[in-house]
Amino acid sequence: MSDHHHDQQFPRAVLLGAAALIGVSLLLVMTSRVNDIGTTRMPEARAVTVLDIRVEDRSDGAVAVYSADDDHLITAFAPGTSGFVRGVMRGMARERRRDGIGQQPPFRLTRWSDGRLSLRDPSTGVVVNLEVFGATNSAAFAQLLDPAMAAGPAAANHATVVSTS
Repeated sequence: MSDHHHDQQFPRAVLLGAAALIGVSLLLVMTSRVNDIGTTRMPEARAVTVLDIRVEDRSDGAVAVYSADDDHLITAFAPGTSGFVRGVMRGMARERRRDGIGQQPPFRLTRWSDGRLSLRDPSTGVVVNLEVFGATNSAAFAQLLDPAMAAGPAAANHATVVSTS
């Protein structure tokens, strides 16, 4: 074995080139962030219909959905049906239990001017954008906004229609 020392230095031009490449990359990223180059912005959507709902599990296994405004029954999903609605509501209830919140505060179901549908829990801040789960699953919640679905004297106006002006 021999003591072989490498007295060669790394080529200076390569180091300067790498530093220049890094510097230009950082400059381009900062410029694009400041000037919104390459970003996509969605127009602000307005709430078209808003319904505050309260959900409760019944002893027979059904899931009852009530209007939080006047406490009338909007619908009851029979046991073994509406798995998507049950799953979303179970997930939101789990968040509430984790935060020590009961089931009394209402959830807010909103249809937006761009066609989206969201379910928000004002108590925890959790928002579920329902359209990302597909049209069929979103429709399971959209039907709750249909006045014909409601029961009782307030059937015609259980959801608040928000003025778009």
